[in-house]
Amino acid sequence: MQLVAIDIGGTHARFALAEVGGGRVLSLGETFTLHTCEHASFQTAWEAFGAMIDQPIPRAAAIAMAGPVSGEVIKFTNNPWIIRPALIKERLNVDAFTLINDFGAVGHAVAQAEANHFIHLCGPDQPLTEHGTISIIGPGTGLGVAHLYRFPGGYHVQPTEGGHIDFSPLDTIEDAILARMRKRFTRVSVERIVSGPGLIEIYETLAAIEGRPVPQIDDKALWALGMAGDDSLASAAIDRFCLSLGSVAGDIALAQGGFGGVVIAGGLGLRIKDILLRSGFDERFRAKGRFVELMASIPVSLITHPQPGLFGAAAAFAREHTR
Repeated sequence: MQLVAIDIGGTHARFALAEVGGGRVLSLGETFTLHTCEHASFQTAWEAFGAMIDQPIPRAAAIAMAGPVSGEVIKFTNNPWIIRPALIKERLNVDAFTLINDFGAVGHAVAQAEANHFIHLCGPDQPLTEHGTISIIGPGTGLGVAHLYRFPGGYHVQPTEGGHIDFSPLDTIEDAILARMRKRFTRVSVERIVSGPGLIEIYETLAAIEGRPVPQIDDKALWALGMAGDDSLASAAIDRFCLSLGSVAGDIALAQGGFGGVVIAGGLGLRIKDILLRSGFDERFRAKGRFVELMASIPVSLITHPQPGLFGAAAAFAREHTR
């Protein structure tokens, strides 16, 4: 069965044709990326995609979107589009559709991606469990958290809002980060720090500790400086980010019972994979007091699939409509 897989975020809407059957994704075609700001609605973006392909648009859609997917009117977190699920079949001229949270789609991607789409980060170098819970953490614009439960003959994906748990400092630098952020936020969640924009918070705290002036710079430019080694303080901020990511990933695994494996997902994780491998991520992941041996037994991987949102949306549709 052919369908259109869609992954909609704040800036981009990605489309691809996919083949599904037997509850699984059989293939995923070329990705077409549209800028959300250049289209008045999801429907007009859908029509623009249709004009790009050399065939009629399939009458099925798998839609992953950034934000909650419940209610009669669904609003996106970071773009002005809205979706009314009751009108999707009529507006898109489809017979069947699946609507899923974007990080729920990532969970389905983890469940169905081949082994060659994972890189070992730490812990035992072994496959993710085939029976049990796998925790999934994805730093990006925010911090996505989900868990995947595998059982004989199937699996279940549960998106969560785990990115909004409280940030817990483990040393004096993190104490300083928290103290600085409390001046602006009543409550500091881990997403404020363990996310792409969070690098600015870390960087500005390190600059304050050293009495340096803080330049006006956006997070994308700061990541580029730090990864290129052009700014030692930015590089130190990235190292600190990796420490915090390790701590949070370990906390999520403990809370969810993700002892069958932990997966780091998202474009940011993929960009910093080489830094993660030589950072203190591993040590912080294991540093859970009496549970250090348990944490050391958990395989931690990075998913490298180029389009986990599209692939996962198609996988969610396949599970719902083709089993």
